[in-house]
Amino acid sequence: MAAPLTTSRANEGGAAPSPEQGARRVATALLFLAAVALPCLVLYHAVAPAGVLVRPAAMLPWMQAAAPPHDDDDDDEVNLESDSEDARLERVLRAAAMANDTVILTTLNSAWSEPGSVVDVFLESFWIGEDTRELLDHLVIVSLDATAHRQCKQIHTHCLAVATEGVDFSGQKNFMSDGYLRMMWRRIDFLRLVLEMGFSFIFTDTDIVWFRSPLPRLYADGDFQIACDHFTGDPDDLGNMPNGGFTYVRANSETVDFYKYWYEARVRHPGRHDQDVLNIIKRDPYLAEIGVRIRFLSTEFFGGLCEPSRNLSAVCTMHTNCCVGLRRKINDLNVMLHDWRRFMSTQDKDKHTVSWSVPQTCRFE
Repeated sequence: MAAPLTTSRANEGGAAPSPEQGARRVATALLFLAAVALPCLVLYHAVAPAGVLVRPAAMLPWMQAAAPPHDDDDDDEVNLESDSEDARLERVLRAAAMANDTVILTTLNSAWSEPGSVVDVFLESFWIGEDTRELLDHLVIVSLDATAHRQCKQIHTHCLAVATEGVDFSGQKNFMSDGYLRMMWRRIDFLRLVLEMGFSFIFTDTDIVWFRSPLPRLYADGDFQIACDHFTGDPDDLGNMPNGGFTYVRANSETVDFYKYWYEARVRHPGRHDQDVLNIIKRDPYLAEIGVRIRFLSTEFFGGLCEPSRNLSAVCTMHTNCCVGLRRKINDLNVMLHDWRRFMSTQDKDKHTVSWSVPQTCRFE
């Protein structure tokens, strides 16, 4: 009979250790592991946002599965040659559209697409929100550079690469810099094209977290509906301060004309971004002439750091507006997720006691 393969080294050298010796060895090993783990835990809490457990990107739900199937071909170069940009756009929009031809759109560049950056927090909010996970089926991520597009295809199904000849949108764009303005106006022109194709859309900035579906909070009779930095209480009041980070736009001839007029207005108001120009033109007689109906969304449901929703039982989205700096935004977005989890884990009778812990690192601008 062959000898056993698992002969211990202790038996090779003589008598086995006593129970007391074994216990001392186990205790020594446990003390060593504790000595290594404790400093690591302290270091983690020193760098993570207060009260927030930041999960590594590899542990996020949408990173655990294999790469999702995509609307575009694997070989982008072949696809670019065989299809026009309009054809690719229509194919992706058609695949993501709801039954009423509405899509959810966001834009992404490489600075915001890195693992652990804004897009991870954005997507995680859909996974932990109330009845928001299925909305991901209707979300199209519009990548403004090749790096962002590659990252999108690793984490999401509906990805569309949109390039602008001679313009590099890959890096972080400081607020009101030339690159920032070009990126904002490119977005307005792109959204006009979506409307011309017959698709209504919800546009959302990526630094917005979604906690509930916004669809029930949209107005039935508004062509162009937009969130606010400050809401006066009247959805028809042109004195509201709009924020272009969240809009719902119904596809019709009025909104197509409106977006064309808005985009062309950049020439008359150089050096201003789209939101500033909207504030200028919202009272223009031409908008009444074309018949576009503008309505403003309440910050009770569509809040932000400028004017937070005070009602966690009703809030749909929260935006890190009035905040400058990518790291600051990421920190406070994670804090919002933490606050939401705290709210959801609180008993119903005590939910009214939960409030936002933001802003923290964001400063008011």
